[in-house]
Amino acid sequence: MTLNGWAQIALILGLVAATAIPLGRYTAAVAAGRVTFLAPLERLFYAAGAVDPARGMGWRAYTLAMLASNLAGFLLLYAILRLQGVLPLNPEGMSGQSAWLAFNTAVSFATNTNWQAYSGESGLSYLSQMAGLTVQNFLSASTGIALALALSRAFAAGGVKDLGNYWADFVRITLYLLLPLALILGLSLVAGGVPQSLSPYVQATTLEGGSQTIPLGPAAFQVAIKQLGTNGGGFFGVNSAHPFENPTPWTNLLQSWAILAIPFALARTFGHIVRDIRQGWALFAVMMGFVAAGVGLVYAAEAGGNPLHIAAGVDPAMGNMEGKEVRFGTALSALWAVATTGASNGSVNAMLDSFTPLGGMVPLFLIQLGEVLPGGVGSGLYGMLVFVLLAVFIAGLMVGRTPEYLGKKVQAKEVKLAMLAVLVLPIFILGFTAVAAVLPVATASVQDAGPHGLSEILYAYTSGAGNNGSAFGGLIADTPWFNVTIGLAMLFGRYAVIVPVMAIAGSIAAKPKLAASAGTFPTHGPLFVGLLAGVILILGGLQFVPALALGPIAEHFVLAAGKTF
Repeated sequence: MTLNGWAQIALILGLVAATAIPLGRYTAAVAAGRVTFLAPLERLFYAAGAVDPARGMGWRAYTLAMLASNLAGFLLLYAILRLQGVLPLNPEGMSGQSAWLAFNTAVSFATNTNWQAYSGESGLSYLSQMAGLTVQNFLSASTGIALALALSRAFAAGGVKDLGNYWADFVRITLYLLLPLALILGLSLVAGGVPQSLSPYVQATTLEGGSQTIPLGPAAFQVAIKQLGTNGGGFFGVNSAHPFENPTPWTNLLQSWAILAIPFALARTFGHIVRDIRQGWALFAVMMGFVAAGVGLVYAAEAGGNPLHIAAGVDPAMGNMEGKEVRFGTALSALWAVATTGASNGSVNAMLDSFTPLGGMVPLFLIQLGEVLPGGVGSGLYGMLVFVLLAVFIAGLMVGRTPEYLGKKVQAKEVKLAMLAVLVLPIFILGFTAVAAVLPVATASVQDAGPHGLSEILYAYTSGAGNNGSAFGGLIADTPWFNVTIGLAMLFGRYAVIVPVMAIAGSIAAKPKLAASAGTFPTHGPLFVGLLAGVILILGGLQFVPALALGPIAEHFVLAAGKTF
């Protein structure tokens, strides 16, 4: 570890914290309908869909509207992927995806997971990348933010039945938040060297006299929204480690900021909506604390190097550089690994499969903690509020009072729904991993023996159910078994969490808002921040540490002893 490395990490996290203040305030204004510079276009969308933006929706109507929009997006993307071979903007003549792979890909991008069992530059046409994936990157991100806004409104007022209008939230978020940011970031990436072209791939002659195909394409603006919307997914197969997706340290800085900017800003947005900015800062502090701790652990593990490399005589001065880009080094690779897994993004600028066991375990564990640190755009906030309800419930048990949060009593119904949402991840991660670890059709796809092979399977289902989309590598995922089971994990990891969360929103919104009293447990100070962090850590530890002990932890001790499998 070096002072320069820490300075780079501090710079990026400092930019995230600084921009969270104005961006959080602006997003709250968008949610309230106070931003109107595209009003004519906004009204055109409402007219086309016969939508009355002033008409409120209860939690069931809001949820059904969300499910309908996501289903339409899934079907459209599935059709594009299957028919890719006969559709235009396909200069390389790529054929359509198989039924299993198209199902997996369509589910992946509709759920904001962006898991990819294919390589983008060799598997998708320009039309599929633009009209398919890029459009879904906007829509899935807008969905998550809309749901977070609906839950935030539930805590803001008492005795109400509606949570806002899903279609109005969806349109406003897309028009006023995601599109402007993506336009600015996309142009910045083009200026930094990321291609944005419809030209065919280039055939080049190498210095050795050989032939090389250099892929191009409309990459810059897809990269912009994939980061801002915490979608992940690479235009090119190696994702943001590719020199065309992420050419320089400056583009790396912009993309690292983009991954974290909106999730952290939404914590501030929550404070504005509930009219108590201290509550937003409390959530922000928990999120940033975990990110900083995670970066420190990964950076230390990777800077320490691989014991096997050191034993073989490799100079340990640069740390473990296997699978990393020299233009980023261990510090920025560690920050990206934590940001992309803590924020449910899934893009990578280094290969996680080549990290040290402990360096790879931290990103894995961050996903397993619920993707709330800071989580995906919207999904991180509503996931964090689920843990908040559990934390205040535990605090209430400690002091013998009915738990409250922001003047709303937290009772048995909300706690049961919160636990239902929390248990989704372990059920589908551990359940599918246990079956895949013993099923021959699944183990045939695993590259490595021993604990690392288990980690590859565990990471795949963790990434799918957590709607993250990154991968350890070393796993042949384009098989009917993994396409279907990871696809199911993505579906349940998204919607089996959303439905109980929205039921919580409906229940909380209907409750009267009580005034704070001398006996009210404060939820904005250091005590509550520590309690909330402890609840997240303990729940995650109880659920997943036994599995981690068989994977990366076991591998760490084996490598430390200088042995291999």
